[in-house]
Amino acid sequence: MPTGYETNSLFLRPTVWHNKRRTVRLKSSTLPILLALPALAAAQNLEDFKKRVTEFTLANGLHFIILERHNAPVVSFHTYVNAGSVDDPKGKTGIAHMFEHMAFKGTETEGSTNWHAEKAALAQVETVYDAIEAEKNKGPKTDPEKLKALEAKLGEAIEKADSFVVPNLYDRIIESNGGVGMNAGTGEDSTDYFYNFPSNRVELWFYLESGRFLRPVYREFYKERDVVREERRMRVESDPQGKLIEALQAVAITAHPYRNGPGGWASDIENLRVADAEKFYKTYYVPANMTIAIVGDVNPAEMKRLAGKYFAALPKRPLPPPVVTVEPAQEGARRVEVISPAQPMEFIAYHRPDQYDPDDPVLDVLSSALSSGRTSLLYKDLVRDKKIALAAEADATFPGGKYPGLFLFILVPNAGHTLEECQTALDAVIQKVQDSKLDEAALARIKTKIRTGLIKQLDSNSGLAQLLTQYSAAYGDWKKLFTSLDEIDRVTPEDVQRVAKKYLRPENRTIGLTVQPKGDK
Repeated sequence: MPTGYETNSLFLRPTVWHNKRRTVRLKSSTLPILLALPALAAAQNLEDFKKRVTEFTLANGLHFIILERHNAPVVSFHTYVNAGSVDDPKGKTGIAHMFEHMAFKGTETEGSTNWHAEKAALAQVETVYDAIEAEKNKGPKTDPEKLKALEAKLGEAIEKADSFVVPNLYDRIIESNGGVGMNAGTGEDSTDYFYNFPSNRVELWFYLESGRFLRPVYREFYKERDVVREERRMRVESDPQGKLIEALQAVAITAHPYRNGPGGWASDIENLRVADAEKFYKTYYVPANMTIAIVGDVNPAEMKRLAGKYFAALPKRPLPPPVVTVEPAQEGARRVEVISPAQPMEFIAYHRPDQYDPDDPVLDVLSSALSSGRTSLLYKDLVRDKKIALAAEADATFPGGKYPGLFLFILVPNAGHTLEECQTALDAVIQKVQDSKLDEAALARIKTKIRTGLIKQLDSNSGLAQLLTQYSAAYGDWKKLFTSLDEIDRVTPEDVQRVAKKYLRPENRTIGLTVQPKGDK
């Protein structure tokens, strides 16, 4: 099932999140978004909750979900685009992430001292860049001196275009009007934009949010491309964990685009162009492919009026094409090693079906039984009793759930112990789950944990806004939040044993681990 923003894992997913261009990566999820919503404190059933939710869809296909919560004069906004790095075209990995950066560069009216002059200057940048690419494409006939002159001309064109930019104006408008929590993230399955405003600034949000998606501007594109490239250097190339996750995905997933992380491959990033971002925007930032949730101190009728006023202008376009590549069945164990002098770690991945499969809730329960808290099987065996691991965790849904992905284990050995010891102990725990059923009392505790584990996170307008969009986009109905709980309740010990046998098989496994450089202990 869809996973949320904050989790209990010590480890990071490859999703990239931004806060004023400062990138962090999202922690791995060990619990699904299944909950006892704090918002239901006074209304403990779906029918009562539905009374406070208003939904409507504009003629262009853009869907809105409004949830009234009048306990404070604040509002949370969440824009969910049902497209992420899984939709990056071949040779253009990182473009979903790159467009997300562009969405913070303002609009034609916010961020420029003279938009008409800036627009002409930006066009000149592209013209010079086209000439550079044409010269490079001559191969052995490339003229180094001509190329050098063109690159100097490109620098001048970029400098002129940058002279019209008012830096970070979009951010400053939001902050000066009381906006907080402005952030965005590009994952495998989606791209999300969100922040909070005082309730008396709601119309400003409509104006700003519609503006950046109605006519996006590509100012400072190549400067931002360098930022994205540097993010990859920091988060993957200079990070043993990032290297290992990337290597594991590429080996475990051979055909499906889940093999590519949202950060993109280095050579692809270095060659991204404005035209690539524009094409991605026109294909995937389609109103019918977007969902917006507004949660807080609002009037639904007024929200509908403002939605029509500001977002109806977004042109109606066809839905983007789906990913058609199907990952072939794995027919033998795989292994990948990454040389690193850092703390040893190991990731073990087993192929699993997508979040729509009947086994999905059972896999969530299995993951929770294995690694949710101090009563979990892996913690008790590897960390508490044997003391051979600093961490032993499971993630039921990696790297995304929209398509078949991976059930992931993470192992970090304790001082004086090895990955081999941890692997042997993990295999024994898996065998135990396959050979014997969970007792009913343990299963009941797990279900309770799943219901209550995220209450703190969800006691906020922003958490609810995120969930409403995510479930609406993933399942076509936000009410899946409630029916998911019913699915968890129906999971039996026999189900858990069955899926452990079905998916956690050696021939369905890929192991990724770090190894010490030769000569190092």
